[in-house]
Amino acid sequence: MLIRSLSHLTSLAGLALAASTVSEHNLLKHAKALSKFGEINGAHTRFAGSVGHNATVDYIKSSLDKTGFYDTTLQTFTYTNSEGNATFSTSGTQLDADWFEGAPGGDAEAPLIIVNNLGCAQGDFPAEVAGNIALIQRGNCSFSDKVALSGATGAIGAIVYNNADGAIGGGTLGSSSNPLGPYVPAGALSGVDGRALIATIQSGETVVGNLHVEASFEVRWTNNVIATTKSGDHHNVVATGGHTDSVPAGPGINDNGSGSMAILELALQLPRFSVKNAVRFCFWAAEEEGLLGSDHYVTTLSVEEQEKIALYLNFDMIASPNYGFFIYDGDGSAFNISGPPGSDHIEHLFEGFFAEAGVASGPTAFDGRSDYGPFLDVGIPAGGLFTGAEQRKTADEVLLWGGQAGIAYDVCYHQSCDTIENLNTTTWVQNTKAIAHALTTYATSLRGIPRETAGRSLLVDKVASEPRRNPFLVWA
Repeated sequence: MLIRSLSHLTSLAGLALAASTVSEHNLLKHAKALSKFGEINGAHTRFAGSVGHNATVDYIKSSLDKTGFYDTTLQTFTYTNSEGNATFSTSGTQLDADWFEGAPGGDAEAPLIIVNNLGCAQGDFPAEVAGNIALIQRGNCSFSDKVALSGATGAIGAIVYNNADGAIGGGTLGSSSNPLGPYVPAGALSGVDGRALIATIQSGETVVGNLHVEASFEVRWTNNVIATTKSGDHHNVVATGGHTDSVPAGPGINDNGSGSMAILELALQLPRFSVKNAVRFCFWAAEEEGLLGSDHYVTTLSVEEQEKIALYLNFDMIASPNYGFFIYDGDGSAFNISGPPGSDHIEHLFEGFFAEAGVASGPTAFDGRSDYGPFLDVGIPAGGLFTGAEQRKTADEVLLWGGQAGIAYDVCYHQSCDTIENLNTTTWVQNTKAIAHALTTYATSLRGIPRETAGRSLLVDKVASEPRRNPFLVWA
């Protein structure tokens, strides 16, 4: 039985931390602070580099410094912030369109040309795309690759339509450039609108699209907060993290105040216990801009420092109102995408905790969507929890957890309504207890986590010599 097989990993400190120090009151205290920061100057947001986000960073660092238990640092970096909007019409009919963050401004009025397959290879783009607007289905590769390949094949604009009925809801190109080609003005349509355009074109009618994109770009400064226990073995670091920034549209109290404030609360409680292995709490900036904070941290570490990190635990959106108790599929058994050796152990540890608590859990894809992606890239075992975002809850999941089928796990995902009222606090508390259990278990023992750093070095060298896995695959 799983619980029995993992019983040797259950630390008394972990159970004490989970049972005695996690409270709804304390978590909501942090959420209220973030909400207040989001209202500075009436902005209603905490996007990276904003006044509200800077206040969030100060709150985290000052809270940790007061404990005297950690060596804390601010890791400052710059990123290019982009803002914009897209409009799209055909034959005078306006369709609801979203802008891809990072896409350039401009106008394109030309026939729509259907791109074959999913537009992930240059051969998918017919010669007729040149001088026209590429019409591409979402899937298999990043938005960045689809837009760049459109530019490489001579398109003057790109429209990506969803592979589900609804809207894509925006997305990001993730970087200022792509080696596959130049970016062109781009917009996103719902699956319903995209398929209607496809049907009209396939009937033999020429459909002329009119795409207008406005975009502005600005270099901004922002900060990660990194706090490592002064005690414990610093050659075997248990790292955990969550992002502290929101999207510009809202204050981001679930996404990701829930994850970042859960680990902050546990960091404030950990000084009551002793640790064998050092614990590092990481509060990432600019995740919403493309995992920029975590990527900057990991890629600026030396190989020696990377190898000191035994594992990484990520928590992004753990209090969704129409929640599921999802665990990253570290062993790849559900989605055929596994993490580095040791990721399976992390998954099973969480499964065991929820089973013992009488709570059903399920897997979620290990697809690099959040800040664990850069850790996977350098071979660091990883895992974490998630309660769902814009995807819709299934009827089978309602049988497991209750809630509403056919409704998004978080209907306020990336919207202004992602406020304190959007949180499922019962779920938040349960997940925070699971995090406490995992943290203090691994802070006590790394049994089950490979520590063959020479093998890690070989993997790092291999990753460095190959094209990097795109962390935005999920958006495609």
